[in-house]
Amino acid sequence: MAALQASSLLLSSSSSSSSCSSKRRIAASIQVPKPSIPSFADHSGAVIAKKLVEELSTRNSYPFAEPLQMEVAQKDRVLEPRLSPASSIETTTKLYAMLEAVEDRVEMHDNIGEQRDNWNKLLLNSVNMMTLTATTMAAIDAAAPAPSLRVCSALLFTAATGMSLVMSKIQPSQLAEEQRNASRLFKQLRSEIKSMLALQSLTESDVKETMKKVLVLDRAYPLPLLGAMIEKFPTKFEPAAWWPMVSNNRRQSRGRKTIANTERNGWSEDLEVEMRAIVQVLKRKDKQDYLRLGNLALKLNKMLAVSGPLLVGIAAAGSAFGGTTATTVAAIAGAMAAIVNSFEHGGQVGMVVEMYRNCAGFFELMEETIEATLEERDYSKRENGEMFEMKVAMKLGRSLSQLRDLARKSVASCIEGTEVDEFGSKLF
Repeated sequence: MAALQASSLLLSSSSSSSSCSSKRRIAASIQVPKPSIPSFADHSGAVIAKKLVEELSTRNSYPFAEPLQMEVAQKDRVLEPRLSPASSIETTTKLYAMLEAVEDRVEMHDNIGEQRDNWNKLLLNSVNMMTLTATTMAAIDAAAPAPSLRVCSALLFTAATGMSLVMSKIQPSQLAEEQRNASRLFKQLRSEIKSMLALQSLTESDVKETMKKVLVLDRAYPLPLLGAMIEKFPTKFEPAAWWPMVSNNRRQSRGRKTIANTERNGWSEDLEVEMRAIVQVLKRKDKQDYLRLGNLALKLNKMLAVSGPLLVGIAAAGSAFGGTTATTVAAIAGAMAAIVNSFEHGGQVGMVVEMYRNCAGFFELMEETIEATLEERDYSKRENGEMFEMKVAMKLGRSLSQLRDLARKSVASCIEGTEVDEFGSKLF
């Protein structure tokens, strides 16, 4: 009897505990639905933008990096691309179209630069081989006259004269350097566009400014040779310019603006004095030095460009007239022409001229950028001061402490009336 009672008690207790646990499970499984907050990513516009990214990523058989995606380091995953309310789909589409155009220009300038570098090598080898062969024939004809040698040497000298004139006119090494610079600058512009798309703060002014930069680069480094080629022997050596110029009206409007906010956006009086001092160093030291070197290289290139074809022409005339004296002169002129052509085109003097022109343009761009930033009186429209200082230091190959030391030296030199003992850039 006692055993029956104990078993009934155990059954009752187990049933009660199981019912309690089942109630708890039911209560735990029933949750009150939380109100869902609609996100901008669920908007139909974001879906269209995502499809646009996917379509542009597979177009023209080259991959696009998706700048609208960002990595989360803690969770090791990639968030879905989202558009901020300020950037419309139309603006994003325009920037992606410009990105495609810039990618195409990078490819074109790379290909044409390689082609023109090959021109320089092939034309130089051809001219030198013809010149040296004709020189050998003229020397043999001077020792043992033979009409066939005289005719062959005259023909080779004449052909070498024409090819040398073409090379001196177009300067293939300078053409190749122009395309290399254009490719580098378009790659830089491509990175800027991708950064704008990644930041998702796009406006119509960004589109206009980007289009301006593309068109100015097209004018600064043209692709065709006939009618649009950069003048290889200008009367005055000037720096390259590949950026949109700041108009006088815009500069005057900047000067009339008052400080609209009390926030200085990372700027201070000391930082502005530092930037002005850096500009003075770049003007008086770096830019002037590259202008001086560029003028010297341009004068040397002019002299070599005239001497090479002239010597080959003299050799062609001497070989055509015949006679011991004339053929001897032809042989000597041909040997000198081979030396001059090898020094001019093998040494790539035209490329050196273009390099100096580009370096001088780099310092002029830095001057204009710093001056235009300092002329902006509304601090909220300036780039952050600390970020701007860091960018200037990196472009000059200096640390922040080295940049400040250079500014202090510049200020001291202005007060004492002496010259700064170092250049602003440590890169080149």
